[in-house]
Amino acid sequence: MMEVRLQAQEDEITLLKSSLADALRRLRLHDQLLPLLKQQLIAVNPAAARVLNQVCCSDGCTSSRKLSSSSAVDGIRQTAPSQLSDIVTNANGHIGSPVSTEPRPRPATLDRSTQTDPILPGQDAGQNRVPLPRRVQSLHLEDALLPGQPVEGTRAKLHRVPGMEEEDEEQEEDEGGGAEQEKELSWTSSVEEPIQPTTIRGLQREDFQDGSCSPEEQGSASPSVRTPDQNLSPRCGPLAPIQEVEKTPLVRRNSEKLGNPERQRKRLDKKAASSANLLTRSPSLENRAKELIASAGSPGSRRGTYSQGQSIKMFIRGRPITMYIPSNIQNYEDLKMEPPSERLELDWVYGYRGRDCRANLYFLPTGEAVYFIACVIVLYHINNRTQRHYRKHTDCVRCLTVHPDKVRVASGQTAGVDKDGKPLQPCVHIWDSTSLVTLQQIGLGTFQRGVGSVAFSFADSGVFLCVIDDSNEHMLSVWDCNKCTKHAEVKSTNEAVFAVEFNPSDSTNIITCGKSHVYFWTLNAGQFTKKQGIFGKYKKPKFIQCFVFSLTGDVLTGDSEGNILTWGKSAADTKTLGKGAKETFQIMRQTRAHEGSVFTLCTLQGGALLSGGGKDRKIIRWSADLAPERECEIPEKFGAVRTIADVDGEELLVGTTRNAILRGTFSDGFVAIVQGHVDEMWGLATHPSQNIFLTCGHDRQVCLWNTEEHTVDWSISLEDYGLCAGFCPNGSVVSVGLNTGRWMVLDLLTREVVSESIDGNEQLSVMRYSPDGSFLAVGSHDNFIYIYNVTESGRRYTRFGKCNGHSSFITHLDWSKDGKYIMSNSGDYEILYWDIASGCKLLRNRFDSKDREWASYTCVLGFHVMGVWLEGSDGTDINALCRSHSERVVAVADDFCKVHLFQYPCPKLKAPSHKYEGHGSHVTNVCFTHSDSHLLSMGGKDTCILQWKVIGGGAPDSRERLASASSTSTSSPEPATS
Repeated sequence: MMEVRLQAQEDEITLLKSSLADALRRLRLHDQLLPLLKQQLIAVNPAAARVLNQVCCSDGCTSSRKLSSSSAVDGIRQTAPSQLSDIVTNANGHIGSPVSTEPRPRPATLDRSTQTDPILPGQDAGQNRVPLPRRVQSLHLEDALLPGQPVEGTRAKLHRVPGMEEEDEEQEEDEGGGAEQEKELSWTSSVEEPIQPTTIRGLQREDFQDGSCSPEEQGSASPSVRTPDQNLSPRCGPLAPIQEVEKTPLVRRNSEKLGNPERQRKRLDKKAASSANLLTRSPSLENRAKELIASAGSPGSRRGTYSQGQSIKMFIRGRPITMYIPSNIQNYEDLKMEPPSERLELDWVYGYRGRDCRANLYFLPTGEAVYFIACVIVLYHINNRTQRHYRKHTDCVRCLTVHPDKVRVASGQTAGVDKDGKPLQPCVHIWDSTSLVTLQQIGLGTFQRGVGSVAFSFADSGVFLCVIDDSNEHMLSVWDCNKCTKHAEVKSTNEAVFAVEFNPSDSTNIITCGKSHVYFWTLNAGQFTKKQGIFGKYKKPKFIQCFVFSLTGDVLTGDSEGNILTWGKSAADTKTLGKGAKETFQIMRQTRAHEGSVFTLCTLQGGALLSGGGKDRKIIRWSADLAPERECEIPEKFGAVRTIADVDGEELLVGTTRNAILRGTFSDGFVAIVQGHVDEMWGLATHPSQNIFLTCGHDRQVCLWNTEEHTVDWSISLEDYGLCAGFCPNGSVVSVGLNTGRWMVLDLLTREVVSESIDGNEQLSVMRYSPDGSFLAVGSHDNFIYIYNVTESGRRYTRFGKCNGHSSFITHLDWSKDGKYIMSNSGDYEILYWDIASGCKLLRNRFDSKDREWASYTCVLGFHVMGVWLEGSDGTDINALCRSHSERVVAVADDFCKVHLFQYPCPKLKAPSHKYEGHGSHVTNVCFTHSDSHLLSMGGKDTCILQWKVIGGGAPDSRERLASASSTSTSSPEPATS
């Protein structure tokens, strides 16, 4: 069945190609006939006007009534010369109307993937259309010449013989492009002989032989007015353009004529291929064909007769998108694209990865907390509140450990993939935390998928590094840190591994734990031996989450049952294990510690122990003999305890499962010094006059951040998750769009919901206020843009209208500087313009909007940002962009974890840019602060917000740069992308 359906689709595609070839032939015929008719038919006997005005087509007519050839000749002889101008064909193809020089409208489409012949004025796309007779469709201008008259400029000689049209069609279909090339003739205006009356008689005879009738049979009604029982064409005459034909009649007609389906496909393939010959033969037809294809995606667009150099096309997934060049650009080809003089410098990192990583928070003697998120390792000075960043990793960091010297740090990353989907090689970096210089790179090309756990040896002052990768066998390897060589390797287990550590008193002993296991490894002469911990009479937990070594040398593990287990060596039970059994590691003591999992254990200098709980969110201090001494509970909004770092024996740093880092003591409690989202983020908006910004994401959190203090001013939880946001220009309220079609307006000071509405039941993608704050545009995935009147300083909203015209979901939109127009993009790569002041009216002629100035520029498709797209982009490679308020640069968020900074405008493809790394996931949004001092970028799955400082600048504004670049010619090559 799938093969049958596939074959049917291929047949339909072939038929569509054939119809396109037919349309191109007819358009070429018009290109040749119009100037000749205008110049030559005036010299013909004027009687032709009356005769041709009687030639019309009708569905209800039969071939029984025919006009004799003698009456046609008589009519031609009696026609006055003054009436001949009535038969001249105008630019729209009408006969019987004056010649018009108006641009020919671009036809609407029945199917977005194809476009055939024009729809006539006043004719609905769903109405039936009357095809002209076959002989009229294949009409060539040589029929208008005297027999034997030479034709100048022809490529081959061709004389049509009455009655041979059917044979010509068969030859055309069988021979494909070759026959087409011989039959199609090139005509020039040098033909000066008048068209003879016999030609008019032949046209009339061919018309009526194909089943059409005279005007007397049709009645006296106007051709443009249809009665219920008539389906007349508003265009009369054999030279009128062929109307668009419904797909069903088209399929039926071809199948009836060709018969055998296999033969039909073969012929139609050749017939469709002949369109290439037509394009190479006629430049004007080529331009029309390109416009024909480009307009297939926009039902409201019209075919324009724009001169060469006024538009340029870019292609996304093979689809052409027409960009109209602004009037102030004189020489588009001479535009020189350069990287912007501005650059970005990482200023601050918001967030922490505690949701799914363990043992990833340490305190250094420099007073800095070291932790990671995305591809960045952050060194945060907890007293000075400053950050430094280690940024040599190429993908998300997964694990971290500190060398015994408290200076060196080892960090491992995941493998990730490049932009082509090929896996990259994970590795471990050993770097200096003081200078941020990479000292060694270990295991490049050795580890699979990523590095899950790392640990330095202690007994020998950190000579060795133990690594466990994320392969199926979780390979355990030991490396010489100084030589960067592998010392030993072994398969550990197929189960998940959570932690690995060297015995602090013996570097030949290594312990690993994870799902349902705790293993004790011994390394001897490059070979590993493994002993599994015996649970014996104790319940085997599902997970061993963590472990530490006590001062007495015992191993303490925390498990998913909430217990702390003490392990020790004991003689083997020969009754159970048999003779010759060696010593085993068994549970010596079980201590009930927490409700839910014990996520972390931390030993203090005096031998005391700290444990952090999951479900109960408690931190408990234990004495050396595991007697509880003190406890506290962290606030619920921060989640469970993920890891604990000791600062000075009293003060602690606590990483939580909701991506926060807390600082505090048992007596004073804990406050957050680092916060972040815990799920994918999409909504980002910066305040119009203050150094604050708002974010929202799938974790249902809405957070207001301060870019100067680097803190969260406030956060609230919603019932649904937010996907977009926008500040009112007065700065007092902010609107947030949700995934359910609902949107709300929040007061920044009180955090209260001052207004709430719902538009459709699909997710909202963009919230954008007009520059003066009088309108709010809400873009939805239901393909509509909802417009609201805004009053009472952004606290009252009333529906103004709805923009209906996109055929896919709304992705981006921007207001014009005068607040009257909107430019919008959709998921199928449409660019549409709307006149909001005139009632949300779709502007069908996009050419008229080429010089309009926009208050913001966030649309990813447009002439001014065409150069941000890479060659071969599939349309989803760029998630967001934002033009700076100074209109000097544009920042781009792509799908390959990169932030780009381009010159604005950048209307030429392959424009160079500055590229910045740091995110470990697709970058979902970018936005400049109100003063353009900083750029904010937001990752998706990495839950990371990066604040970049904009440095440099001083270049002329965009209009000056664009005008100067287009007014001078240069032949120097474009600079390469940095």
